[in-house]
Amino acid sequence: MLDTANYTPRLKTAFDQTIKAAMKEEFGYKNDMMIPRLDKIVLNIGAGAESVRDSKKAKSAQDDLTAIAGQKAVITKAKKSIAGFRVREGMPLGTKVTLRGARMYEFLDRLVTVAMPRIRDFRGINGKSFDGRGNYAMGLKEHIVFPEINFDKVDEVWGMDIIICTTAKTDAEAKSLLKHFNMPFNS
Repeated sequence: MLDTANYTPRLKTAFDQTIKAAMKEEFGYKNDMMIPRLDKIVLNIGAGAESVRDSKKAKSAQDDLTAIAGQKAVITKAKKSIAGFRVREGMPLGTKVTLRGARMYEFLDRLVTVAMPRIRDFRGINGKSFDGRGNYAMGLKEHIVFPEINFDKVDEVWGMDIIICTTAKTDAEAKSLLKHFNMPFNS
């Protein structure tokens, strides 16, 4: 686990020293509190149909997400029963974790510098996946691109949702912020 007491992540240092000044100049902010920053990163693995048949699948997804995030993931459960999907209320369906502070910056660093280059046929990420309020959502088809996952011990390859929440008011500000963090947008 990450000792956050005596440690400042590389991206946090870069944000404080260079990115803040670049954003202030680019958008003409009056003071430093107006400059957008990262708020949180939410990771989600939906085990879905597999976990309906075998409850150990959600536990496996939780273990993998905990290894990737460096923080214990929680199992998400069905809120209501849906007969067509053979889902009952309270049944485990996936797992999620919310990262803030040093762990958030460390995860973003690993995502951009290690995991994304390992994606097959990678040509950048979609630059239009913003929600209108400065938050960015993306998905990965395989969670095994992260180095924390031992490929030989994986029993199932999971897809994964990554939501990056910022304090930016517009998508343009958020995209600029993520570009300063070296996010590889293709458009």
